[in-house]
Amino acid sequence: MQIYLPIAEVSVNAFLLLGLGGLVGILSGMFGVGGGFLMTPLLFMIGIPPAVAVATEANQIVASSFSGVLAHFKRKTVDFRMGLVLLVGGLIGAAVGVQVFAILRELGQVDLLVKLSYVLFLGVIGGLMFLESLNSIRRARSAGPAPRTVRRQRSWIHALPFKMKFRTSGLYISVIPPVIVGLLVGVLAAIMGVGGGFIMVPAMIYLLGMPTKVVVGTSLFQIIFVTAFATMLHATTNYTVDMVLAVLLLLGGVVGAQIGTRIGVKMKAEQLRILLAILVLVVSGKLALDLLIEPAELYSVGFGGQE
Repeated sequence: MQIYLPIAEVSVNAFLLLGLGGLVGILSGMFGVGGGFLMTPLLFMIGIPPAVAVATEANQIVASSFSGVLAHFKRKTVDFRMGLVLLVGGLIGAAVGVQVFAILRELGQVDLLVKLSYVLFLGVIGGLMFLESLNSIRRARSAGPAPRTVRRQRSWIHALPFKMKFRTSGLYISVIPPVIVGLLVGVLAAIMGVGGGFIMVPAMIYLLGMPTKVVVGTSLFQIIFVTAFATMLHATTNYTVDMVLAVLLLLGGVVGAQIGTRIGVKMKAEQLRILLAILVLVVSGKLALDLLIEPAELYSVGFGGQE
């Protein structure tokens, strides 16, 4: 069933969009990521212009993340205090990112920036997570249970001022690192159309030392507000939010997130991390290939009338 998207100015299959939304929703519930890192490149591949894909995908992330948070809230695996600290940085970052996006759109460099950002961030994060997860699995197999003191080691983060107690996470650390992590994620939400979970989840585990089970719900909590703010700014500043596309992705995402949360609870933390790492590396590799391989059509004169 073909449906016309007014802002994107293309026709696509409605069931394909519902399916993509559902797939990304499942990932959102399982890994605590908004899923935009996968959905945005998939939208590029089915012919949605990058500027529209980025702004609209942020909209869909809000729904799938909200659905995921509800499921985690019932299990009491959301650290609301940590989420609010991350949110402060996230809102500032989103405001900065939308302005940068608007400037680059005027210069005609948005498409290249978005794709290069994906390749760089996904490649680095995916590689680091994959290596760390492999080491964790090896330790668990060879020496029985891994030493529990590793995650709680004192580091430079514990020496920073403005400390706060985060009871749900069992932490007493400075608010500066979470605010910086949130800031970074906010910029990415605006420029790349992602929730930023693929950066926030590893940062919360390895940098802040939060327990994996709490990380997923807390990450989704922060993603809801930052991506909603980024979507609102894109709609009023760049006029690139396609509501028809957003609603279809949203319907699939809400259902998928509930399924994903149930799957995630049954899996071990190390298994979740290595699966997420493999997924991130696959998407990064595909985008890098697209940038390196010469396109079939070197010149393109608009996309409005093509189907």
